[in-house]
Formats: sequence, C-alpha cells, structure tokens
Amino acid sequence: METNFLFLNMGAPEIIIIALVILLIFGGKKIPELMKGLGKGVRSFKDGIKDIDEEISKDSDKDSDIKE
Repeated sequence: METNFLFLNMGAPEIIIIALVILLIFGGKKIPELMKGLGKGVRSFKDGIKDIDEEISKDSDKDSDIKE
C-alpha cells in the first residue's frame, strides 16, 4: 500500500510560495481568524475521537462483565 503525500516532498521555496499565495488571497487580517477556526476544528475532532474511544472502552468493559 503506497501513500503519496506531496507536502512531504516540498522544500522551503515551495512552502514560502504557498504562504505568500495564501497571504495574497486572504490578507493579513484574515489569517489569524482562519488559524483560530482551524485550531477549533482540530480540537473538536480530537475531542470527538476521545469520546468515541471512551464509548468503545465502556462498551468493552460491559461486554467483559457480562461474559464473566
């Protein structure tokens, strides 16, 4: 199974060009808002994954109690 992640093969010049394009598109004032929203989204995703893991472990504990 091969996974191709293009961003792993990028060097500093490519990253700088992408950052400049983002700066031109969104402007300097919008970037902090975008990053804040991205951070909230990532945090929400991690919280959701944590809740799912807790739910699975609770169900697993209930199943093991029933089987004993």
